[in-house]
Amino acid sequence: MAKEYIEERDGNYYIAGTRISLDSIVHAFRRGESPETIFQNFELLRLEEVYGAIAYYLAHQPDIDAYLVRQGEKWAEGKRNSESLPANLRERLIRARDELHTSR
Repeated sequence: MAKEYIEERDGNYYIAGTRISLDSIVHAFRRGESPETIFQNFELLRLEEVYGAIAYYLAHQPDIDAYLVRQGEKWAEGKRNSESLPANLRERLIRARDELHTSR
């Protein structure tokens, strides 16, 4: 019996049983990262699951590529429609980040 590595939930693809999107794995793979490197960057996944996700992508590449284009369009639209942070809040966040990095 073949194991299912990918599941579709609410129109999105995820590594089965996780909240890790197939998008994340595919983008890393398309950047040229090896399955082993991807595995190291996703500590919740097993290497088998990374290979399973890549195999799923390769078996369904035209559909997943079209899905990724739609996801990119949704992200761009959300970014266009979002309000930017108020200047004072942005400055406070930058200061807090810098203080955090300085204290290490």
